[in-house]
Amino acid sequence: MTPPRKRALITGITGQDGSYLAEYLVGLGYEVHGLVRRVALEQPELRLGRLRSVLSQIQIHPANLDSYASIFHVLSQQRFDECYHLAGQSFVAESFADGFSTMSTNINGTHYVLAALKELQPKCKFYFAGSSEMFGRVHETPQRETTPFQPRSPYGISKVAGYHLSANYREDFGMFCASGILFNHESPRRSFEFVTRKISAGVARIKLGLASELRLGNLEAQRDWGHARDYVRAMHLILQQPEPDDYVVATGEAHSVREFCELAFAEAGLDYRDFVKRDEAVHRPAETDLLIGDASKARLVLGWQPTVGFVGLVKELVQADLELLASTTQQNPSAVHPG
Repeated sequence: MTPPRKRALITGITGQDGSYLAEYLVGLGYEVHGLVRRVALEQPELRLGRLRSVLSQIQIHPANLDSYASIFHVLSQQRFDECYHLAGQSFVAESFADGFSTMSTNINGTHYVLAALKELQPKCKFYFAGSSEMFGRVHETPQRETTPFQPRSPYGISKVAGYHLSANYREDFGMFCASGILFNHESPRRSFEFVTRKISAGVARIKLGLASELRLGNLEAQRDWGHARDYVRAMHLILQQPEPDDYVVATGEAHSVREFCELAFAEAGLDYRDFVKRDEAVHRPAETDLLIGDASKARLVLGWQPTVGFVGLVKELVQADLELLASTTQQNPSAVHPG
């Protein structure tokens, strides 16, 4: 007798991680459901674009993370084996500009999902998307699961709160709540406000003659960058363990924005020094210390390791943006790609 298909709910399914996770779970035979704001259903071409490859194979439910009632309604109508909570305001720079909405959405949204699951489906496994930004002013390098948190942005603070909420529901209510403390992970599906995509899109615009320079902040800032496709595999593995736990997911390598620029421009046959301009206006009010993750526990317990290296990641982003922009300008010669 064939066992029933596992059913998974993904909040933030329209984002970079959510779309890759949806594809991955569909490929594993899951029945995949996603929560989206109602406006996404009113503008599917614009807001569901990352899901085009699996849209006919998944189920979408309108809900708002700011509304406990809407989350409760969906969970009262559908049963799930796993819930991946990826939704939230995730752009760190924006969290400085609008800390109130970042804190409200990221903390209350997490609390609402956990509370609704406890009330309706306490056996559903819950994954919380943590972040390296939780470490902030680091106490040790590299950072591991036992490294104390000292966040330096409203975003990081909100993620620490969500992490502790998840641990609280695990310890006090016996729920399977696990967290992935994910370091930076990128892809061609990353939004344009993030520095990696800003660079790859800027390279494409310059290469195709639509721009003459790229303005960036601190070129010496370093990050541990991986590929989102690798990191969603870790999310799934975390919920397949016999006991809930927390895991750092990272490559263990740090590279500077300058290195990223050098590789990205070289991929298009250009020298970044001819085009990159420093812009103090886009510096963070408070920069984190050197964030490098120690994913030894994930390798040992989960059997996880990244498959895409830094060079391969940069090449993929640049080639994808060159193809996207060339296609866009061919269809509409007056179009100018955001970046």
